[in-house]
Amino acid sequence: MIELRPLGHTDIQVSSICLGTMTWGEQNTEAEAHAQLDYATTHGIQFIDTAELYPVPPRPETQGRTESYLGSWLRQRGHRDDLVIATKACGPGDWVQYFRGGPRHTAAYLTAAVEDSLARLQTDYIDLYQLHWPDRATNFFGQLGYRHRESSETPIDEILGALDTLVRSGKIRAIGLSNETPWGVMRFLEVARHAQLPLVQSIQNPYSLLNRTFEIGLAEIAHRERVGLLAYSPLAFGVLTGKYRHNQRPSNARLTLFTRFSRYNNPEAIVATEAYCALAEQSGMTPTEMALAFVTTRPFVTSNIIGATSLQQLAENIQTHSRVLPESVLTEIEAIHQRQPNPAP
Repeated sequence: MIELRPLGHTDIQVSSICLGTMTWGEQNTEAEAHAQLDYATTHGIQFIDTAELYPVPPRPETQGRTESYLGSWLRQRGHRDDLVIATKACGPGDWVQYFRGGPRHTAAYLTAAVEDSLARLQTDYIDLYQLHWPDRATNFFGQLGYRHRESSETPIDEILGALDTLVRSGKIRAIGLSNETPWGVMRFLEVARHAQLPLVQSIQNPYSLLNRTFEIGLAEIAHRERVGLLAYSPLAFGVLTGKYRHNQRPSNARLTLFTRFSRYNNPEAIVATEAYCALAEQSGMTPTEMALAFVTTRPFVTSNIIGATSLQQLAENIQTHSRVLPESVLTEIEAIHQRQPNPAP
């Protein structure tokens, strides 16, 4: 069975593999989403992650469709309390101005966002409610070279106060961050402790063989503060499966359909990917097995968020949960990482 792990300081237990959903409503139909949910829950996954933004790429015509697909399945299935459902509230940005005139982490916005998510999900409560990206101007989504810039932002004490009201109402059970920085996590914790407001219990950031930047500052926080990582893009948008090797572009694959996603296929990432794929094959594994097993077994990871557009992909991803990488393979992974560290931050 898939391992259950504690979510931060809560009594909530989550499966070490989480079902990601951001293709539902764009690359996957409602029937396909339901089939994925049936398969995943039958094979021990009880943790499901979505967002008000999804599907990706975001468009006004499809916004919220992913939550609605999950909601229609929840209504048919019942037994809601057997599952841990996580969703997220958008942050600010010109590219999401169609959300109620522009998302901000204000009390008014978060209250409306929770109500809308609950309606689409057809449930009375959300187990883990996350801030999809920071309200303030900072580095996320692969940005490097931090430059401080003043911007309009919702104070963290006000954000936590709004979330506290939602927790007290019973509409959310726990809170988390996403695409957050070390300063952001520690500031949320500091304010919460000082004002006796809810502590963040998790952080959902990218983490994979091609992007281990979480280890630089956030891994220590995850350990010491029990704000475990919910790792997204563990296969680097499918690049680490090897399916794009040698300029292949499979039909219906994300990087084939959406050329806007270039984070994981720059020249350095391509070289590193080839080395990781070759190592996996030499070690008697598929590249997918090695890449996912590496992420799931990191001690600061609470859950590894996998996504798939087919049941075949989903089955292979889930089967990696029991894979333990030999020390010899881990040593070779570190050697590749030293040669090409974080080529796709």
